[in-house]
Order: sequence, then C-alpha cells, then structure tokens
Amino acid sequence: MANTNLEIATVGGGCFWCTEAVFQEVRGVHKVVSGYTGGKAPGRPTYREICSGLTGHAEVVQVSFDPSIISYEDILIIFMTTHDPTSLNRQGADAGTQYRSVIYHHNEAQQKKATVVLEEMQAVYEKPIVTELSALGIFYDAEADHQDYYKNNSEQGYCQVVINPKLAKLRQFHADKLLN
Repeated sequence: MANTNLEIATVGGGCFWCTEAVFQEVRGVHKVVSGYTGGKAPGRPTYREICSGLTGHAEVVQVSFDPSIISYEDILIIFMTTHDPTSLNRQGADAGTQYRSVIYHHNEAQQKKATVVLEEMQAVYEKPIVTELSALGIFYDAEADHQDYYKNNSEQGYCQVVINPKLAKLRQFHADKLLN
C-alpha cells in the first residue's frame, strides 16, 4: 500500500549525483529523483543542454519523504550541511549556474520554513549563505543513467573523490537520521 502522506522537497546543491546519494541514506525518505528545474529554455532540457549553462536550469533532486519520520526542516538542515551553501554557482570543481545552491518551495508553508532554516543556518557559516529560495516551476526528471548514480557507480573516481566526503559529513552530523 502506498503512503499517501508523503511530502516532496526539491533542492539543488551542486551535482545532483551528490545530493541524491545523501538523501538515499536518510530514514523516512521514500524516493529521490534527480532532475532539472528553474530554467527558462523551452521544452524538455537534456543533461548536455543543462551542462552548457545556457538553459538556466539547476541540477536538483526531488525528495519524497514521510513527515511523520523526518521533517521538512530536517531535510533542509541535512541539505545545508552536506554541501557548501556559501559558494555561488559552484560546488568544488563543478562550476556554473546549473550547480547553484537552491531550495525550491512547493507551497507557502515550505517557503516560510525554508526562510527560518536559512536564517538559523547562517550562524553555522562564517561566509554569507547564497542559497536561493524560489517557487518550484516545472520539474523534469533527469535521464535514466543519472538516477541512482552513486548506487550504480560508487567505485568511479568522481564518486570516491566528491560524493564520499559528502556522505562522510552526513554520517558525522546526522547519524541519528540515517537508515539502520
């Protein structure tokens, strides 16, 4: 029987492979889908088009979660502590507007909660947080080879060098929120 009480959070913190891998380890998360949103180019964008930086889309994930197990606020705190929200249009070597730090809210309640979390998280960082807060537009699922990327490619160099440190942060700061 499907859980009809699921909520969705949409966030972008650089490469969606990283953000997807983080949330796939969180208790209460039912599904994570990598995709694109926030652009203005017509039609369904492709990964290649997104990587050009010309479409205006961000690489994001949609996290379907059970709010009786994990709150939207906790989802955002995990997000804010497993990427660099003070780096404008860049996460490590990945640079461009497609890698921006962004929270896309689905409704006014999410917008209010995200505003509070962003304000509270500023105390954790010396530099100003540049995470964008925007209303969700059209979300496009990324191509199949971008879904479950870390699970299917964990031995690749990018996964070892870029994703594993983010997973280490997750385990260090949020061990109480992880799957058993």
